[in-house]
Amino acid sequence: MKRILFALSLLSVASAAAAQTPPPTSALDGDWRGRSDGGSCNAPLDYVITIENGFVDGSAYDTTAHGPVPNLKKAPPPAPTPGLWQIHGLARDSGSFSLITVASVKGSDRREGKLTARSEAGSLVISENGGCRRTVRLVRG
Repeated sequence: MKRILFALSLLSVASAAAAQTPPPTSALDGDWRGRSDGGSCNAPLDYVITIENGFVDGSAYDTTAHGPVPNLKKAPPPAPTPGLWQIHGLARDSGSFSLITVASVKGSDRREGKLTARSEAGSLVISENGGCRRTVRLVRG
């Protein structure tokens, strides 16, 4: 009896593996890179995004961000600006689509944002909906 159940389980696994279809692909699949304008904050970000099967995963980072500096005036230090943003969402081949950003900052200072992306002439244009209102044109590569 155990042999029959084992054989049936092997057959069901084999038939399930044979019935699998390849994951859907998106026309935007691939690696994308670019540097944004500074926006109202005058702080450009370098974007690195990967789109796989329509799923967007990436980051934007400020290459000019510095760590803590000595406070010679004994005044309260300025609030740190995020140097790294995580980007996630679902890409669509046509029209615009939304992306979510979350800043990597310490403590309870959770910063989130929204981006709008659209495909335009072989590139991917991403705009911030708030904050600094930066815009970036990403190219494959």
